[in-house]
Amino acid sequence: MKRAVVVFSGGQDSTTCLIQALAQYDEVHCVTFDYGQRHRQEIDVARELALRLGARAHKVLDVTLLNELAISSLTRDNIPVPEYDANASGLPSTFVPGRNILFLTLASIYAYQVEAEAVITGVCETDFSGYPDCRDEFVKALNHAVELGMARQVRFETPLMWLNKAETWALADYWQQLSLVRQDTLTCYNGIKGDGCGECAACHLRANGLKNYQEDTVAVMQSMKKKTGLR
Repeated sequence: MKRAVVVFSGGQDSTTCLIQALAQYDEVHCVTFDYGQRHRQEIDVARELALRLGARAHKVLDVTLLNELAISSLTRDNIPVPEYDANASGLPSTFVPGRNILFLTLASIYAYQVEAEAVITGVCETDFSGYPDCRDEFVKALNHAVELGMARQVRFETPLMWLNKAETWALADYWQQLSLVRQDTLTCYNGIKGDGCGECAACHLRANGLKNYQEDTVAVMQSMKKKTGLR
């Protein structure tokens, strides 16, 4: 039996990954992390979606110690979430240092227990908002370290790594779930479901990707298929 664990936030990217995983694996487990994030509504959204889509199990893990250590506008109410700025440089205040290191490590431990062969995460280097822990190089390095540390093979899968946001929308549409991803996921840093606040960087990236997909659906779908190997 093919099993996978999906790192699941209930946002556009992880939900698209879950939808695809459910089509490609016999059994899919979801793990969501409560790290005291300001947009913690995503935890309830993740619960609803995991149940609705048919995940085998869904765990919500308390990792609020990350909130104590990692200073970010996503972990501190007194640091405002920045609006989208095309000219911004350097790490954005929404970067949570160590977050994906912790999430992927804990998901790997869970995968060990349920005998899953893969840990799936929606990180993306193409549209990664400047986060260093969304890079392919990082994911591969951590994957190697985890396998060494647990003496067991576990494959980190990053289905969105080389897709832009328009192509991520195309992937959701390929699996006939574009409407669900648009209406029922929560990507917004200000905790607004669906199309979100329209002002934060996450909302801008999401909306711009949808616009680009809708403007040239056929070409974007073909590009997505070429990158993913889907037919």
